[in-house]
Amino acid sequence: MSGWVRAFAVEDCPVGEVREVIVDGQILAVAHLDHGFYVLDGICLHQGGPLGRGTLVGCHVVCPWHGWMYDVTTGCHSASPTVKLSTWPTQLRDGAVWVALRRTSPAHGHDDH
Repeated sequence: MSGWVRAFAVEDCPVGEVREVIVDGQILAVAHLDHGFYVLDGICLHQGGPLGRGTLVGCHVVCPWHGWMYDVTTGCHSASPTVKLSTWPTQLRDGAVWVALRRTSPAHGHDDH
């Protein structure tokens, strides 16, 4: 997977919230922080919980199933940084968030607004 793909409209994910989106068959969690959008793998490494249906606490997404927390800016687990989710760069274009579907580590891909 590579290249930029339109993921969703900016208004679909307000600041301080996380959403689940499926882009090209990939389940992603999208977090909207004050300073931009961050996209990471939407499946928790613990037992496969849906991170995009969790909550955002600061820059951490909390899995709704068992409370595992990941830093949305890096994909790293909050207690064990070697446990890490894939992340993808984002950019804003024409009122939408676009995702570069190529794996990165750590995430450097916040929006450019």
